[in-house]
Parts: sequence; structure tokens; C-alpha cells
Amino acid sequence: MEKLTYIICGKLYNGIDEEFKENQKILVKGKYIVAVGNDIPQPEDAEVIDLSDVTVTPGMIDAHMHMDYYDWHTIRQEVYSCSEEAKTLAILRTAQKCLSRGFTTVRHPGGASTSGLGVLDVKRAIEKGYHTGARIVAAARFMCTPGSHGDMTQHFASNPAVAYALEGRMQTLGSGPYFFENAVREEIKLGSDFIKIMGTGGFFTPNDSPIQQQLSDEEMEMIIRTAHEWGKTVTAHVYCVEHIRKLAKYGIDGMEHCSLIDEDTADLLADQGIYIVPTFCPYEEAVHYDPVKIQTKQPEFKAKLEYYKDALQAGREVIKNCKCKLGYGTDLVATHQNYESGYEYKAWMESGMGGFRALHAATKVNSEILELDDKIGTIEPGKYADIAGWGRDLLIDPKALLDCAFVMKEGVVYPTEICEDIDQE
Repeated sequence: MEKLTYIICGKLYNGIDEEFKENQKILVKGKYIVAVGNDIPQPEDAEVIDLSDVTVTPGMIDAHMHMDYYDWHTIRQEVYSCSEEAKTLAILRTAQKCLSRGFTTVRHPGGASTSGLGVLDVKRAIEKGYHTGARIVAAARFMCTPGSHGDMTQHFASNPAVAYALEGRMQTLGSGPYFFENAVREEIKLGSDFIKIMGTGGFFTPNDSPIQQQLSDEEMEMIIRTAHEWGKTVTAHVYCVEHIRKLAKYGIDGMEHCSLIDEDTADLLADQGIYIVPTFCPYEEAVHYDPVKIQTKQPEFKAKLEYYKDALQAGREVIKNCKCKLGYGTDLVATHQNYESGYEYKAWMESGMGGFRALHAATKVNSEILELDDKIGTIEPGKYADIAGWGRDLLIDPKALLDCAFVMKEGVVYPTEICEDIDQE
């Protein structure tokens, strides 16, 4: 007989309505929510969980997380000083810590790894119940070209023999449309849930810039067409208007970052139903200019934030005011630990996005981006009982999602933990 759990909510955000409902109850049977409302009778044999002093929400979803490192301070050393097995352990640790912070699902769009396949092992182990952790949706390895933002051998460019040897281990790094046609098929065969393109340069790598196109038009078009033929969606790492528009023309499903976007391009994406996961966190020191905090980042990152500061500020305003479908993702590789997903909420709030817009992005919208909206993202009968509770005021406290008071995934309650640095921010 499946266990019954009766949850008494203080306030409830259900992921659908832009309001906090009072006096709500949630009845959970096994893994699933079976009833929600203010007049749900309490079964005699149900376990009662009293959350009357917190705000209850769906389990949060981080749609852009690189899971395969332990510490952002040493992330570059970890790329090649850690074995693939060590990176797999790091992924498991990240999934566990995300769950304990109220994020019951995460999306991994490739990582700082030569093989990159460990995330699929962790995903399957969690699904089978061998380990606890946040549910994982993954593109194991991103599509990229030599010398590009996705080429982790950039750091060995002064030692060609080492660079070439390591490059050979990155099986989705190459050139030409037919190389990428096969690479997409291989990724899908191995179990990737979607395909990720490194379309342009970025802020984190040493030898490129965010305005450089790093796959040819033919390569990008082939990747998108092949993935769609195999029933998979495609997203891209991309920043500036010209490249965003090209990807839209080729039929891409979504894009990550888009930090240098303009109003007309945002309108184009909105009209075509193309989502953006804007990942505010990595650019906060430039958008809300803080030269002291910029100094904590890696040298190339510091220089690029300073150079693109005005453009990043303008792009943030466009995203703030756009009608695009916005997802919630962190991309924490250069300031906070990858499992500290609540910092993105702080960035949204301090950019004037509004609490409900951020909550909607981190729940229902993200469930749609991950193609799991039939299972998670809202508190409704028939959905998995992925439920979180928060003791802080979600509408006025930017740190609210750094302080998880309760978390349940598929009907099972897990211990919670607070962000270690919350009082230092």
C-alpha cells in the first residue's frame, strides 16, 4: 500500500497562478500529488507534515548547470588534474547538494570534461534509486570546434603535443557539417536528452571573445536539422544579435545567455517561441558594476566583463522587458559553487525582474524547456510530489532561494541545507 502524506501549507505558489494561496493542503500518495486545495480531508493513516510557517512551491529547477567540478576556485585545474571518475563523483555530489537546497531537477548542458559521459551514469543511478540527488536532464558533451569556447585544450596551446593529445579525447570537438551530423547521432545513442551547441566564444575562456562565431553556418544548420530528425531539441551558447538571429533562422529550440541581445532580436525570438535561459549570475559584477568583485574572477573573465560592461547592462534591460519565454539557469563557474542555484534568484530580484517571474521561470517554464511538464514544475494532481518550502519572503528577500526549509522529491522528504555564504552576501 502506497504511503499517504498530508502537507499543510502556510502559503502556496503552485507554479501556475501569480499568487500565494492561503490555507492550502497537498495530499501525496506514493510519488504523486493526488489532491490540492483548502478543503482536502486528512486521511487517518496519512503522515502529516506541517509547513504552516513557510511558503511552499514546486521543487525548483536549474536549467543551466555545469555539474562536473568540485570548487569554482580550482575549476581550471580540475579539467585535467581530475580523472573522469573524480568528475563523475563531483557530479553526484552536485546533484545531492542541489536536492538539499530545494532544486529537485537540474539540466547539464555539457561540462568541463574531456569524456563528459559520467553525467549520464549519475543520471541513471539516481533514476534507479541507487543514489539520491536531483533529477538530471543532460547534454553530456557540447558540439564545438578546435580553439573554440568549448575546447578545453586552449589552456595547453603553448604545448601542441599535449593539446593535440587531449583534443583527441573530446569526441564532439571537430570540424565540418558531416562530422557534426555523426557527433549528434552519437550523443543521442549514448543517452543525451538534448543537444548543446557552442555557437560563439565566451567570457570564461582565454583565447576568444563572445562576439566570435565559432561554428560555420553549415555546421550549425546540420546540428539542428540532425537533432530534430532524431527527435531531440537543440540549444546554443550564444551572445550577440547576429548569431542569435542565425540560429533562429535555422530553427533552434532555445538559447543560453543572449546577454548582448537587442529589442528587435528579442521580439523575433518571442514571435518564434524560442526560449532564452539568460544566466544572469556570471555577469552580475558588470551589470551591477562592482570593480572589487570583478577582481575575484579569472584574468580573461575580468578583462571581458570590463570591456563589455555597457553592452551587458543594455542587454540585461532588454531581457528584463522582453516577452520571450525565459528559463532560470545559473552557469556558475566563476563566482559561486555550481550547486548554489539560489544566487540566480538574487540576480533576478536585483535586476527588477520580480519574484513571481523568477519563480515561474524556475518551475513551470523550466519544466517545459526540459520537456518534463507532464511530470514536474507545478503542484497539481498527477504530477510528481516535487515540493519545496522556504522560510524567507520570496517577494522581497533576494536571498530567499538560498535558504531552503523543506524539500520532497517524488514523495520522499530529504534533509535541507542553507547556503554557507548567505550571511556574507
